[in-house]
Amino acid sequence: MLCIKKYYYNGDDVSKIKVLIVDDSALVREVLTKIINSDPGLEVVGAAPNPYVAVEKIKKLNPDVITLDIEMPEMDGLTFLEKLMRAHPMPVVMISTWTKENSEQALRALGLGAVDFIEKPASDQVNNINRIKNEIIEKVKRAAEARLRKLQHTAIDTVSYGADTVVAYKGRPRGTVSGQKVILIGSSTGGTVAVEKILAGLDEDVPGIVVVQHMPEKFTSAFAARLDKTCRLNIKEAEDGDKVEKGSVLIAPGGMHCILNSSARGYHVEVRDGNPVNRHKPSVDVLFRSAANCAGKNAVGVILTGMGDDGAQGMLEMKQAGAFNIAQDEHTSVVFGMPAKAIEKGGVDVVAPLHKIPYIIMENV
Repeated sequence: MLCIKKYYYNGDDVSKIKVLIVDDSALVREVLTKIINSDPGLEVVGAAPNPYVAVEKIKKLNPDVITLDIEMPEMDGLTFLEKLMRAHPMPVVMISTWTKENSEQALRALGLGAVDFIEKPASDQVNNINRIKNEIIEKVKRAAEARLRKLQHTAIDTVSYGADTVVAYKGRPRGTVSGQKVILIGSSTGGTVAVEKILAGLDEDVPGIVVVQHMPEKFTSAFAARLDKTCRLNIKEAEDGDKVEKGSVLIAPGGMHCILNSSARGYHVEVRDGNPVNRHKPSVDVLFRSAANCAGKNAVGVILTGMGDDGAQGMLEMKQAGAFNIAQDEHTSVVFGMPAKAIEKGGVDVVAPLHKIPYIIMENV
């Protein structure tokens, strides 16, 4: 059982995580209630068929986590999420039926502040939802640990460094870009927004980048397409054999591992199936370990917000091979799990707030 510090002490139940379910389907509300209540650390304190009822129940019940559907009458889930994050931020896990079109909505939900998302089966919901019981329980527990702030409108390509404001690094602060350099980024919970902010703050002349973001296969292609529209770099979902080139970003496809390799012509990626590593596929550790083996001191590693320890061992191996490694700090992390584990293992050179990481990357390539 996942132990969460906020709610458990030495394995003893101190207080349960209170969950509010918001879904227009009475059947789904009933099934989710049974699943969540089946875990001794969780308790469904209420359910709402729409956001208007949810608002009143939030005031009355003060839940720790909300599960939220996207498609609902009267007010859709995204509109409600945006209002909630502006007025009263709290951990939200989106549970909805995803299609290719809805994957864009899922990404928008993460951008608005949702902690995570779960795909709700489109048919035979009772049996199929029960099949993802463990995923629902785990993600609700993870969400309870999220650090949230009020949603604000900010320019995504503007970052601060000390007293200065730098916009997208039109000129590099120091250092030169070497064709032999390569940047590896790993992230999980809260990472979609963090990755976007970092990539939007980098110059077109940056060395090639490979990103592992924990995400299902239906979402990584949409994530890459969205980043390609919002950032000045060339961004795509990685395919086997793709070159890692200056000014380009490859997003590891969901459900597959992404491995960095090299040849006389430079770096390229190998996309491979296999067993999950640290419960994830793609795994940050797989990418980082491959970078340690083939890039060594020419690699720059970045580990961002996320639950668990994926990437910590691989980042240590990168450092031992001569790489320069950066970890996102606790204050700007939605969940300070993966960065904390990497720091504890001794694989990190610099711990920095999110808005400073693009500058530090450009200083060290």
